Amino acid sequence: MKALMTLPPAWRPALPLLLIALMTVLWLYRDTGLAMVEIWDRSETFAHAFVVPPISLWLIWRQRAVLALQSPQPAPAFLLPIAAMALLWLLGDLAAVNSATQLALTAMLVLVVPATLGWPTARCIAFPLGFLFFAVPIGEFMMPQLMVWTADFTIAALRFSGIPVYREGLQFVIPSGSWSVVEACSGIRYLMASMMVGTLFAYLNYRSLKRRWIFVGVAIVLPLAANWVRAYLIVMLGHLSGNQLATGADHLVYGWVFFGIIMLLMFMIGAKWAEPDAQAPVAALIPAGQVLSGHFLVARSWLMLTGLLLLLAAPLLWLQSTSRPGPAEALKLAAPDLASSGWSQLSEPPRLKPSFNHPAGELQTSYQKPGAAAVGLYVAYYRQQSYASKLISSNNVLVRSDDKTWSQVSAGTTTVQASGQSLPLRTTELSGSALAGELGGSRLRVWQLYWINGRPLNSDWQAKIYGAVLRLLGRGDDAAVLVVYADKAAAGPNDQVLADFMRDNWSAIDGWLQRAREADENSVSAQKN
Repeated sequence: MKALMTLPPAWRPALPLLLIALMTVLWLYRDTGLAMVEIWDRSETFAHAFVVPPISLWLIWRQRAVLALQSPQPAPAFLLPIAAMALLWLLGDLAAVNSATQLALTAMLVLVVPATLGWPTARCIAFPLGFLFFAVPIGEFMMPQLMVWTADFTIAALRFSGIPVYREGLQFVIPSGSWSVVEACSGIRYLMASMMVGTLFAYLNYRSLKRRWIFVGVAIVLPLAANWVRAYLIVMLGHLSGNQLATGADHLVYGWVFFGIIMLLMFMIGAKWAEPDAQAPVAALIPAGQVLSGHFLVARSWLMLTGLLLLLAAPLLWLQSTSRPGPAEALKLAAPDLASSGWSQLSEPPRLKPSFNHPAGELQTSYQKPGAAAVGLYVAYYRQQSYASKLISSNNVLVRSDDKTWSQVSAGTTTVQASGQSLPLRTTELSGSALAGELGGSRLRVWQLYWINGRPLNSDWQAKIYGAVLRLLGRGDDAAVLVVYADKAAAGPNDQVLADFMRDNWSAIDGWLQRAREADENSVSAQKN
């Protein structure tokens, strides 16, 4: 209490209001916050996030003289963006999307400041508040494209150096051996760290927005280019040393050393254009006529807090009121009977096992029609999805980059008309790992789509949003991935055998999935009763 009385009079009702609001957000959404910390701990890509909150607090502390001059008062207008972030959190939780829930949590923490203190006060610490978003572990969606760019540059540089290269997707062979571009080669770790440190450096060393934005742009472009050069140099070191240097785990060490040197040079050069600190500006105060009287300010503050608490609790209360019991047992999928369309089930082992984790039910089989090539079918069915078991995830892919059997050569999309529906499909070509001497370099043509509560889609984000909205409306979250594939040599022009399979059997497969969904709904109803 004594410490509270030493505060400027205008801050005595405001600071407790702010602290209570912040602690409420952290307590109500503690599971989301703990999930963020868990990602920081297990992922080297986001390990830098541990220092983001302390840096943000330090930056706020640097502004204490300016803040002391302010007359904070609640700003109810900020309840609207907080409500939007609460809705985003709810949709993200329904779809089990960590990035959405964690972004919403961080945004709510940031928005609580202007909501309880007002925008004139929050504006004094706008950068420290915005800096908190670097703690959100988001950005891995860029990894596939970054891997492709790394492979493109490395192979082009090798060929420019006079070294012949044979490429298969993200794998390539040079005379001294074989290499592959995996997740660690994407440069995402360097990019995330450089963006955070570069933004902080620009804020502390420059006063003009122009210089700040230029330096941030350099901090984004430079690590990408440096990573491409790093990958090329590592391959060259291995090639010239007879694969004695820069192979195995030590190439990661070389990578970080190289990146550290590049960052040091960037900061040394950037420091040459540093601008001296200006005199601490006196932030604009609220006009005297707009400053609320003591009793009215206290009453408005507590009314604001009450509304804020109700708003923050609403998504959790809704989830609790609509929670569904877990399935009694795993879903057992029996292969659909497609004999009526002329396709007979085969007993041969599947050639492709997509990497989809923890489905409620899974099926692998194959079919063949007289006079046509065999078609493999893979289905992973998800229901009552959670963060541990969900259809759309960065870990759920057709083939992993380090797969020893298959590598992705190309990807695209196509559309097939079947049973009066337009089926949007992803198309992929896979090559048997000739690099490992497996499968004789054979190739597969693969089609893939998502089945979201009866609707076919081929986009990850569309599937996520559609599934979340359906669950919000109380229609469940049953979903599946459907993968069909055939040998490229036998698939015919334009993947004719796959097109025939989907046209002949989509109605039967859709009905089969609908029955699985109805069985789940009946099971849930029985458990509720």
